Amino acid sequence: MIKYLEKLGKKSKKAFLKTLDTNKKNKVLLDFANLINENKQIIISKNKKDLYYAFKKGLKKNMIERLILNSKKIQQIEKSIKTIAKLEDPVDKVLKNWRRPNGLIIKKVTIPIGVIGVIYESRPNVTSDISSLCFKSGNTVILKGGSEAFNSNKILVNLFRKALKKNNVSKDYVQFIEKKNRKVVNIMLTKMKSYIDIIIPRGGKSLVNEVQKKSTVPFIGHLEGICHTYIDKSANIDMAKKIIVNAKLRNTAICGATETILFHKKIIKKFTNPILYSLESKGCEIFADNKIKKIYKGNSKTAYNSNWSKEYLAPKISVKVVNNTKEAINHINKYGTMHTDAIITLNKSEAKYFLKNVKSSIAIHNSSTQFADGGEFGFGGEVGISTNKTPPRGPVGLNELVSYKYEIYGSGQIRK
Repeated sequence: MIKYLEKLGKKSKKAFLKTLDTNKKNKVLLDFANLINENKQIIISKNKKDLYYAFKKGLKKNMIERLILNSKKIQQIEKSIKTIAKLEDPVDKVLKNWRRPNGLIIKKVTIPIGVIGVIYESRPNVTSDISSLCFKSGNTVILKGGSEAFNSNKILVNLFRKALKKNNVSKDYVQFIEKKNRKVVNIMLTKMKSYIDIIIPRGGKSLVNEVQKKSTVPFIGHLEGICHTYIDKSANIDMAKKIIVNAKLRNTAICGATETILFHKKIIKKFTNPILYSLESKGCEIFADNKIKKIYKGNSKTAYNSNWSKEYLAPKISVKVVNNTKEAINHINKYGTMHTDAIITLNKSEAKYFLKNVKSSIAIHNSSTQFADGGEFGFGGEVGISTNKTPPRGPVGLNELVSYKYEIYGSGQIRK
């Protein structure tokens, strides 16, 4: 197993040595998108194989939802690839340049990171998104998808490699680990430091936790997405209801779904029943603190301290009353995971105070937490969301997949 992975690592490092120009990159990406369109039915048939085994294994509903590929999702994949092709190349950009008193010219210039290892579960669209983003940013990638999406991932990688070959570019820019053995992950984290420059985990808490504990390779990622929406006393009730329903229920399985609602104490009599009933009527289970339970006329369960730390990834939500914006921020900074948190208010100074003081990598005013997505930021896609305190933070797109170096231009200067 180690020899197999080392072989992939060597191929990736070799492919990385050849620099590609922007036109070549974009041509490969557009050919990849066209190949996906031409092979739509084959992709769907391969995906059906994965779905068959997923149902047989009794995979959770939210995992199966992530796994499904249909015409609409394939169209979204194509659109994402074409968007990435249109984006400005992030490599070899001069971020800053200056002249020193001694005449030296110094430039800070972007460069690719190198070989990126990605470990992910369920979502086949991650295969195309990450491959495209890594390729456009000049990086080579080694993909380890979950066994539940093996056939779907493999066909997408094969189509990308076909696009690379068509354009006389090394197919090893994108490689897929075809071993389903769970030991592969452990080897990638502990034995591949000589071959992989950075690891990106895209999966559940147990996967990310394993990466954080074991990896000898630097990594980008987040452990959980415990996202909050705080409804301030100056909120508009119709806006709040519309945003909350979307933030929780548009897609409950994503890390940007709101898991806790915080109500300002002065609006609970007016806002609680319309908002919570709109959630409950759509199948959402409510876990409420005692103040909410006394007011809400629908069904709810008691929320305990443990509920404030729950990432449900399901139609369930925790609800709490707070005295003011400062208390909402304190709650979020204590129980949140620095992912995405929102305030609904018509008071601009309250909004500004909230956005400046929550520790979140994404802070939102008057909108849904479900916008925590690289595609929605205009990045064309993302390799993941980072909640690290050090950069990159938030959605990791093209411009976060490059590093930089300093180029110094002299004319014979020597240091005294």
